[in-house]
Amino acid sequence: MHSRGTYDDARLILELYEARREERLRRAREWFVARCRPKSLDELTALCPAGSDEHKYFRMVTTYWEMVASFVTAGVLHRELFFQSHRELLLVWLRLQPVIAALRERNADAAAYANLEAVALEYREHMERRSPGSFAAFADRVG
Repeated sequence: MHSRGTYDDARLILELYEARREERLRRAREWFVARCRPKSLDELTALCPAGSDEHKYFRMVTTYWEMVASFVTAGVLHRELFFQSHRELLLVWLRLQPVIAALRERNADAAAYANLEAVALEYREHMERRSPGSFAAFADRVG
């Protein structure tokens, strides 16, 4: 990967930001931030039953951030530049983390959300290098 962000990285970040402003994704993100805090697969299933709007919102938000994370893990998007403006990815991972093992087991997909997980873990390290304790403070605020 290139050592400095490029114009193409900046353009992709702006395009990702524009996608987040799309009305359906905006509603899904608002729901996710306000309501999605499952501690178990049973809680997740009750919170977003199959076929419900909430189920659609959950899938929309998590797959959006999995896609974005795949750009980072594939080297298409500059990590450091991404880390400067996409903390919402961490919020999504923190909310997904308590149920990820059960989701992977239920769906027989050990790689589900692997990009999201990898980028979130790197993001956490990035935050701690820049400002020790900042990740824990963030996790306390959004958890």
